[in-house]
Amino acid sequence: MEDAAHAAGAAGATGAEDAVASVLRQWQQGHPGLDFAPVAVIGRLNRCTSLLQQVADAPLGREGLTRPEYEILCALSRVGGELTPGRLTRETFASGAAVTKRIKQLEERGLVSRRPDSRDRRVSHLSLTPTGRELVDRLLPEQLDYETALLSGLPADRRQDLAAILADLLLLLEGRLGSLPG
Repeated sequence: MEDAAHAAGAAGATGAEDAVASVLRQWQQGHPGLDFAPVAVIGRLNRCTSLLQQVADAPLGREGLTRPEYEILCALSRVGGELTPGRLTRETFASGAAVTKRIKQLEERGLVSRRPDSRDRRVSHLSLTPTGRELVDRLLPEQLDYETALLSGLPADRRQDLAAILADLLLLLEGRLGSLPG
């Protein structure tokens, strides 16, 4: 019989074990009748997310920016024009309250400007200030270089495979999460 930990993908392609491998072994020893294959995937995604959040944003931190604030600036930069707070919420996958708080902080730093809608004063339109645009234009290449360096240990073909698998997973989750019991 194939080792359950190996079947769940506890070792990487090099044969080395990661932090999730021991967690899988512990669970499988205590509950040998259960299938822990989801932990092999979701546990690793969560661990990668945690590690990336700790280190991937170093260039942003040097500018006093958080990842969510940077994502707002990037969304405004990508569209090249104005966005409403509601549209920014959809573009950044954040709650309305979180986006409102971040916009206020970015406005106070002079990185984002707000213009009231001429027809509906309850609506505002947000755009990058020249200072905000300069910051994004300066940070974006640096951030991309930093993220490239983080992934450089994986060969290009494995990165492409991983991106495709993650895209498949994301599409699956985006389509199913709303229909799951819970």
